[in-house]
Amino acid sequence: MASIEKRGENSYRIVVNCGSDSKGKRLKKSKSVTLDPGLTSKQKEKELQRLAALFEDEVEKGTYLDAGKISFEDFCEKWLSDYAEKELEPKTVFRYKEMLQLRIYPAMGHIKLNKIQPTHLLEFYNNLSEAGIRLDSRYTSLPILKDFLKDNNITIKKLSELSGISEDTVSNAVNGKNIKNRTAESICRSLNIKLSTFFSQVEDFGRLSSRTILHHHRLISAILSTAVHWQFIFNNPAARVKAPKTDKSIIKHYDENQTKQLLKALDKEDIKYKTMVLLDVFSGLRIGELMGLSWDNIDLENNTIEIIKTSQYLSGKGNFEKNPKNKTSVRKISIPVSITSLLKEYRLWWLEQKIKCGDLWQGSDRLFVTWNGKPMFTYTLTNWFPDFLNRHNLPKITPHGLRHTSATLLAAQGLEVSAISKRLGHARTSTTMDIYVHALKSADIAASEMLEKALIGSKSNDSKCK
Repeated sequence: MASIEKRGENSYRIVVNCGSDSKGKRLKKSKSVTLDPGLTSKQKEKELQRLAALFEDEVEKGTYLDAGKISFEDFCEKWLSDYAEKELEPKTVFRYKEMLQLRIYPAMGHIKLNKIQPTHLLEFYNNLSEAGIRLDSRYTSLPILKDFLKDNNITIKKLSELSGISEDTVSNAVNGKNIKNRTAESICRSLNIKLSTFFSQVEDFGRLSSRTILHHHRLISAILSTAVHWQFIFNNPAARVKAPKTDKSIIKHYDENQTKQLLKALDKEDIKYKTMVLLDVFSGLRIGELMGLSWDNIDLENNTIEIIKTSQYLSGKGNFEKNPKNKTSVRKISIPVSITSLLKEYRLWWLEQKIKCGDLWQGSDRLFVTWNGKPMFTYTLTNWFPDFLNRHNLPKITPHGLRHTSATLLAAQGLEVSAISKRLGHARTSTTMDIYVHALKSADIAASEMLEKALIGSKSNDSKCK
């Protein structure tokens, strides 16, 4: 039975007897609690009994952790297993684990949970902003890769098809030039071989972006906030630290003329990538939504597509499907007749590839698949796109920039914010306003000038009247 000792005006200590050790010494576990001074005597008594029963149950089950003895790293691991892995998306958990293990644990994982101070966080953020802290993973191939390809009669062209990477990039990789980690991973995945077998890592140091530092702050703050909620600590030290400042980044996108150049360049490309890019431009889908489309999501008669799932990839887990980002991301949108015609043409090509593959076909009904019908990795377009832009001397943007291009062009045409937001699958129109503020402002100015011209006339006509 837990006992309660009054320590101060509103502070108490709960003590639970845990028997005796081998020498007969009494074993106890204690926990200090502070109650809201605004509670009545009866409310305090009720709250103390509740906390005492909860503490006793934790001690009996062996789940109680003393904030004065548990390290920040140990609590983070508890937070991951008891909360994050149950409530958050797999990709989010993967990113959080990466941030914790790569930078947070080495810097402050050893500090006791109740000893963390705002100064610890400030020192950590300052360290993250220093030159040389960044480690970008780039890789160079080992000689064994060439031997493997030769022994298995795999040409550069064939490896390009398997991995979804351009022949030029594959050639660079095979010949030992430094490549991005995603490119190396895609090549190894397509060959079903571990990354370390064919590639070695090359270190490339630089600075972390202000946004990356902010993400570290938000993660630490969220974990410490949970520690307060779970009554491990009384307050959150991260709440007393100003969030690192960030420069608002504007995702690069194309204007109308650049988009027309993009469409013209796509005529010379493989129909799979042509369809992929055009569908993204005219739908504004997220990359995961695009790669998660199946043929039963496409209505070729009514010119619509339905977004009900998204495709993601995680190292160690592979390709997997999940629900879209939020409830409003589940949606049905219209596509132009020209895109429907392209999809019909692509469908015929897709079926031809399935017939050619025969028994090797893996049975996927996804729109975008590998040579044997397996769902295409989400990074395939990301790997292919930069080489495509280089070949056609087009300005550099990311595949995500295609979504922004679609939305920006709609805003320039005067489409209402609510309609753009619904098409993009945003949970709130305010999100659309924040992201596309420049395009919406330009459209608003154009609308104002159009109204002035219609009702008052041009400035030249106005001056003549005077």
